[in-house]
Amino acid sequence: MDKVPQLALSRRNSISLPNVMMEPPEYEPQLTPERQRSDVGGGGGYDTSDTFSDCVVSTTTDDEEDDDEEERGRRGRGGGGGGLAEEGQRRSSAAKVPVRNARKKSVMPMVHRGAQGDSQETIEIPDHSPGNSITSINSISSLLKEKLVMSFPRVLKKRRKPKEYKLQSFVAMLFLSISFLVGFAHVFYHQQVLQRAYFDRIRFNKEERLVRVFDSESGQIALGYLGVQLPDTDRVFHCLPNQQKSDGSVCMEWLNHARLYLNYRESAGLRCYHITWTSLQPAEFPTDCYEDGGDYGHWYGGGRTLGMAWPVELGRVEMSAFVTGHVGRHRWGSVLKRYFINSRGVAIAVDANTPLYVSINDDEKTRLCLQARYDDFAYIRPSADSLAVLNYSVCTSSNMKQLHSSLSEKSLWDGLKRSDVEVVHSLLTEPVWQIAPLSPSLLTEQAVINYTEAVIGLGFLRQGHVLLNEFWQTEVGDFTVDEERFPTMEKTIDIFHRRGFRIALSIQPYISTESINFAPAVRQGLLVTERGRKHRRVPALTSYKSVASAGMLDITNNQSTPWLLDKLNQLRQNYHIDSFYLDLGTAHDMPQYYRMERNLTNPDHYKQLLTAAILSGQLSVLGVSGAVARPPAPVFVSLPSLPSTWESLQVIIPTVLTYGIIGYPFLLPGPVGGDYLIESPFRDSLIKGNLTAEFSQPDTSRPEQSSFLPVKELYIRWLQLATFLPVIRYSHLPSDYVDSPDVLAQAKQLTALRQKIINPLLKKYAEEALDWGAPLIRPLWMLDPSDSACHLVVDEFSLGDELLVAPILSPQQHEREVYLPAGVWKDGIDGSLRKGSRWIHNYKVPLEKIAHFLKMPDNTRF
Repeated sequence: MDKVPQLALSRRNSISLPNVMMEPPEYEPQLTPERQRSDVGGGGGYDTSDTFSDCVVSTTTDDEEDDDEEERGRRGRGGGGGGLAEEGQRRSSAAKVPVRNARKKSVMPMVHRGAQGDSQETIEIPDHSPGNSITSINSISSLLKEKLVMSFPRVLKKRRKPKEYKLQSFVAMLFLSISFLVGFAHVFYHQQVLQRAYFDRIRFNKEERLVRVFDSESGQIALGYLGVQLPDTDRVFHCLPNQQKSDGSVCMEWLNHARLYLNYRESAGLRCYHITWTSLQPAEFPTDCYEDGGDYGHWYGGGRTLGMAWPVELGRVEMSAFVTGHVGRHRWGSVLKRYFINSRGVAIAVDANTPLYVSINDDEKTRLCLQARYDDFAYIRPSADSLAVLNYSVCTSSNMKQLHSSLSEKSLWDGLKRSDVEVVHSLLTEPVWQIAPLSPSLLTEQAVINYTEAVIGLGFLRQGHVLLNEFWQTEVGDFTVDEERFPTMEKTIDIFHRRGFRIALSIQPYISTESINFAPAVRQGLLVTERGRKHRRVPALTSYKSVASAGMLDITNNQSTPWLLDKLNQLRQNYHIDSFYLDLGTAHDMPQYYRMERNLTNPDHYKQLLTAAILSGQLSVLGVSGAVARPPAPVFVSLPSLPSTWESLQVIIPTVLTYGIIGYPFLLPGPVGGDYLIESPFRDSLIKGNLTAEFSQPDTSRPEQSSFLPVKELYIRWLQLATFLPVIRYSHLPSDYVDSPDVLAQAKQLTALRQKIINPLLKKYAEEALDWGAPLIRPLWMLDPSDSACHLVVDEFSLGDELLVAPILSPQQHEREVYLPAGVWKDGIDGSLRKGSRWIHNYKVPLEKIAHFLKMPDNTRF
């Protein structure tokens, strides 16, 4: 032969490269000592010799080794070298890839390729082993080797090459990545797929009780956490057929806790999602919370709170009953509305019959939370088996201005007489003169005459309305004029009328135990009684303002309204009284354990009933001290009483904006300079006697009290702000500052500005308010809802859409930052034109000026 045939030697489980890929080298058979120790008789001794490994290229994998293990189990341990050669021939002819059994080393038959590559010759290599039997030592050694090798991981059976380690690392990283993606997909499925879109643009995950509201562009605009009081481990079930509602509501139930109803309605671009929780046991208080701030916008509304904030996320209110009170002593103020609106175009309106508790950022999270709960005072359980129900709506629209317009009460013109419209215009254009001394002895007929003559002496202010506090009567609840202090009141009022004044008297639903009407009211059962008493004639007593002990008129009694109207009609006929101011008190002024003829689900409903009862008698009502629902026009809603401090001046704007947003367009601010003086000698009596409510400051017509006037700078800045508000109310006159003529000069300039620019705008936007409930005083975001900078401005406001006001609210300050919304604005101080959508830094405002800007047409050129 020209060439020595090459031996194709391989492990039994290895794959040899085809012969055509290499030229066979010369071969000389030679036995090694390891070969001489090979198994005898086809035994199963394990040999790890690599004698011929340099003659083959192995591509063996672990999976192939496992396959060979399984094959050896099927074939057994028989066969010698000849059997192996036959097996090699079969595999060579079938696949041209010789395979060797890992359990037995053998020599593959060598294939010799002819010169032309078209013929092959197989050479058998004889077995040179000493025999076909195995010694005992070799058997034990082989068994130990086999057990030992199989007990270790395969990764230790042979040394890996560096490239193999890289490959293993890559595979491990790929495995971890796939595991992460699978886990993420599971979480995404749990959060999104289980988050069912029950209605248009709202998704609810019933497992986690998360509700998400989306806008028309699929952007998330609200995130709510429903049923936060429920245990996280409780399962949710579908309601039984007899628990379903026929209005298409989706019903779910958490056993022994609460039942949830979801419903949806849409009309004229307004989408409302109705959410109703019904507790299933008395100790269950349904609670829902909504994110506040950040990507979920800013919430406004509710009412004034202790530590007033605009928007509400900047304040903090612990979970408390949503009823009226005195700010400073109670959590909420005297004017409330169960209505909150968000800068992302979302609003929440709570049903009037819900025993509502509200918290803001109470759990150190920026959340607005609503809760339904019965208690012993604010919300009395109607019956022993009554369960709390939280019922409210979440409404959305294209933007918050459009949303507020859609939700506002429409057409205040219904039932409005021409005389009512005249009252509205007179309050907007004429001052209210408040005479409210701390003591009844200071309120006399002569004191009123002196005050009105001082007003006339100013020469530049129109007469307007003269408002007397409750001391016009001997005792609160008499409903007759004190003839000792007002001996000729009828003639005096006629004189006032000829001079152009209107007279308004403050009345209250409280009847002092010293009043002439207390005993008759008790006999007729007209007063609120005490809960728990067997005898319903026993009145429940309370205190209010200067009255230490008083009963309260039960307006739910069918006999009380005619009795009260008869008293007021006699008063009007005898003295020609023009109107009344309803000093209604708050829910906390009611007797602690009150009981009425008809149960009230909310103690503040008393205000609505009393106002409606007096208006039903065709009596004119100038204003009310508190409200939870908008009274019919021309009734104005008063701001809470404020002391003469800079802090009080700073809360006026957020209070006015809040009241306007929650549905009270016609507002009656407090007097210029404050309702009372905390630095006066009356301070102790104010605190101890609970006289810090409306109309409780010294009579400034008395010369000896002139030294207790508000600080001059505070009075001027307060007067500047009040000039742009719906009603300007005086108690301290500008002429009282006898040593500072500049105060009177400032009042003249502001009066001329109000008559020329502000009064026409007030009349214009009053008609808009009567049409669709738009506030007269508006936040900047109503000018441009898409401008995020307008959402947080707390010390500016606009009168309608045309006049922007930025007053100075701190002492010794003569410049400020001013933000102008989109458009072109004319500076009210220097007459220059300024472009909007930007801040004006360090804007100079002297003491005698107030920063204001008039909106110019869009096509105005600089």
